[in-house]
Amino acid sequence: MIKPFLNDNFLLQNSTAEKLYHDFAKDLPIIDYHNHLPPDEIAQDKSFASITEVWLKGDHYKWRAMRSNGVPEKYITGDANDKEQFLKWAETVPYTMRNPLYHWTHLELQRYFGIKKLLDGSTANEIYNQCNEALKTPEFSVKGLLQKMKVEVVCTTDHPTDSLEFHKKEKGTVDDLKMLPTFRPDKFVVIDQADFLEYLEKLEGILGQDISTFDDLVSALEKRIEFFHSLGCQLADHGLSQLFDVKFNRKNLDWILQKRKSQKKIKRKEAAIFQTALLHELAKIYHEKKWTMQFHLGAIRNNNSRLLKLVGADVGADSIGDFSQAKGLSAFLNRLDAEGKLAKTILYNLNPRDNELFATMMGNFNDGSSAGKIQWGSAWWFLDQKDGMEKQINTLSNMGLLSQFIGMLTDSRSFLSFPRHEYFRRILCNLIGKDVENGELPNDINWLGKTVENICYKNAKQYFNF
Repeated sequence: MIKPFLNDNFLLQNSTAEKLYHDFAKDLPIIDYHNHLPPDEIAQDKSFASITEVWLKGDHYKWRAMRSNGVPEKYITGDANDKEQFLKWAETVPYTMRNPLYHWTHLELQRYFGIKKLLDGSTANEIYNQCNEALKTPEFSVKGLLQKMKVEVVCTTDHPTDSLEFHKKEKGTVDDLKMLPTFRPDKFVVIDQADFLEYLEKLEGILGQDISTFDDLVSALEKRIEFFHSLGCQLADHGLSQLFDVKFNRKNLDWILQKRKSQKKIKRKEAAIFQTALLHELAKIYHEKKWTMQFHLGAIRNNNSRLLKLVGADVGADSIGDFSQAKGLSAFLNRLDAEGKLAKTILYNLNPRDNELFATMMGNFNDGSSAGKIQWGSAWWFLDQKDGMEKQINTLSNMGLLSQFIGMLTDSRSFLSFPRHEYFRRILCNLIGKDVENGELPNDINWLGKTVENICYKNAKQYFNF
């Protein structure tokens, strides 16, 4: 018998999975501890003029699919109007079958707008109008959308020079929603980036001080960490290609910084030394503040120079890199652990070949101070789909403790992306349910249900203690 598409038991292939999802996972709140949502739109409780604005603007997943389907850039990031862009996306959707976008698109239409029709060229006008009518109502403002998905916490991603003015504004509200900043110092860590000096000058201006030495830079960033901390920040995040196994000393570091300030070309090894040293100093400050540090490793970004020049960065021209990860990651964590300065840490890999590497690496540095202190993070970016999530869950189960996993996040720029938590929860329940029905796990629904609740919500709540 053919099952209906996207029914109540979507992705749940047996009765145990159905019970675990519907009785234990379905109604849990969401802690979204890593995303790229704009803080101003949350604090101002923005309302959207059209489904295109809330759904397509900034969504590089959809942009990549549209380009692959032969849609001209005019209808993706160009000057076509909202309806024209939406129609082009609608025409693309049927061609995304077996890509996670097909599932996400229809989950989002159902969960937010109650629309069960399939989106394609023939239904596009009707769905466009229905969504736009809904978006005119108060419950479809930003906070309405978050409340609809039971979102408790969102941790935005913020540059050290950000004013955090909207976090200040939000802190004074009585909303149930918590919006907290995340410290993302990549622009200072990667010294050979083109805009390093621009951001260094900006930091000097904010603090009213010259940054001439490595210690000056560490001190300046520590002041910004204090500022972030005062507004509830408890996480740092780093999006890097890899970590390095290199030695460093203060003399070399000052010289490298002065060389960069003189606008001389930085050698690859010099950049690696500077990155390693600065991350080490920052990590010690995170530990002192009892923050959690995250490392997103393995992306090769902005591959298409034509698109970078035409549209900008982060527009769907990134891919999985084949960087070496083990030695640098081990050396970095070991140095901090040996000094007693290793903070709670979440590691994310983009290359699936590194799954076992990351799953075993995190087990080396758990020290008994807290359950799951070092985490292997959820399947990230190109891997946050059914196959990628299943592989991550299975590998973690084999090489760590799935029961202590802190679960899913959106890593998204869209306020309509929160059904990804549901997607993860269904996949998790289905895998556990399958093991029970195969006789590989005991049919102890209460314990398994508690484990599901923990992974989907309670572990993160305890881990971060927001």
